[in-house]
Amino acid sequence: MSIQTPVQFSSKLPDVGTTIFTVIGQLSSQHHAINLSQGVPSFPCSPELIAGVTRAMSLGHNQYAPMSGLVSLKEVVAEKVKRLYGQHYDAGREVTITASASEGLYSAISALVHPGDEVIYFEPSFDSYAPIVRLQGATPVALKLAVPSFTINWDEVQAAITPRTRMVILNSPHNPSGQVLGADDLTQLARLTHNTDIVILSDEVYEHVVFDGQRHHSMATHNELADRLIVR
Repeated sequence: MSIQTPVQFSSKLPDVGTTIFTVIGQLSSQHHAINLSQGVPSFPCSPELIAGVTRAMSLGHNQYAPMSGLVSLKEVVAEKVKRLYGQHYDAGREVTITASASEGLYSAISALVHPGDEVIYFEPSFDSYAPIVRLQGATPVALKLAVPSFTINWDEVQAAITPRTRMVILNSPHNPSGQVLGADDLTQLARLTHNTDIVILSDEVYEHVVFDGQRHHSMATHNELADRLIVR
């Protein structure tokens, strides 16, 4: 009789472990709490949305979409950005639809970041930024936001930029602090990346979640940044 040895699987990121979002999700379910970590609603889905999805599927819209997304949806996205932020993006060449925001992050980083590159990001941060960068053979460079204002120290950013810096990841409105970048932040970022090959990955998934009268300053509103920008 032969004994088969179990296959040993080796993770590329053995130290990552269970994410905090999974832990909080389990705890919120256990204690019947509102799950703020993942934006899980405490109310049922809108009947109008369910009816709309059902109607679309009944009409045959239930097969593979084009790789970069439905043309009609891309056009709506481009029109929304133009209407809100004044920046025109070509729906055919400059807008891509992904299955989720996290897929958009992974696609952007894996497409543009190469082994040996450095990527600057700001902590506290969404917990997928650094692991995605590491999977590309690149180095995540974490800078701490100033507490309690959670603002960016742009002198520290300048000091962190090296010839290997390929990307800067920013998140505004910020998860988890709620801090919103202002027009001066965009000016500082444009100044530091001027005449470089640095790409800006702007995580603006909470762009409409601003409740105190402040304006969301999308990176797309700054013409110089728009030329080196990916917005999710």
